Formats: sequence, C-alpha cells, structure tokens
Amino acid sequence: MRREKRVRAKLRGTATRPRLSIFRSNRQTYAQLIDDNIQRTLASASLQEIKGRLKKSGAAEKLGELIAERALVAGVKEAVFDRGAYKYHGRVKAVAEGARKKGLKL
Repeated sequence: MRREKRVRAKLRGTATRPRLSIFRSNRQTYAQLIDDNIQRTLASASLQEIKGRLKKSGAAEKLGELIAERALVAGVKEAVFDRGAYKYHGRVKAVAEGARKKGLKL
C-alpha cells in the first residue's frame, strides 16, 4: 500500500495525457486509461477479451496492444504509465511494451 501511494502521488492523468493504470490479479490483468481531472475511464481492456492460449506475459503484451488501439480510437496518443504497487517486470512490463509497440507514447 505504501508503494502504491508513493507511485500515485507522483502521477496525474489529464485529458491529453491520461494515466494508464494496471491491475494484476493471479489470473487476470486489467488496464485502464483514466483522466483524473474529471475522474473518468476513457478506455479499458482485460485479458478476458483476448482469445487463444497464451502464457501470462504473452497475453499481457497483447493486452497492451489492445489498450493502445482503444486509446488511439479515443484520440489519446500519450499516457502516463501507472504501475501501481507492482514492480516493473513480468506482466506489467509486457503491457507497457505492447502499448509502445502499437504507438502509444508512455
């Protein structure tokens, strides 16, 4: 909880550069683009939407690509990456790399 508060204290999502927030459970990973000024979710995606049998890291990269596509449809080209309380490795890193691969600037 302390790590999450420390990370979120330094980040703020705006309409032009929303916060890409990651939530990781044991089975699923979720990503949201959040505008903190109006407290609205602009786009969201989860591993439940991805078809096929992939390992968690591979599926997380596909999740990053999916959220980047939805961000570009919503008119967002840049975002602030919010890793929450998670270390930047594994699934969290794969989501960020997948989003960058599809053209979202983090």
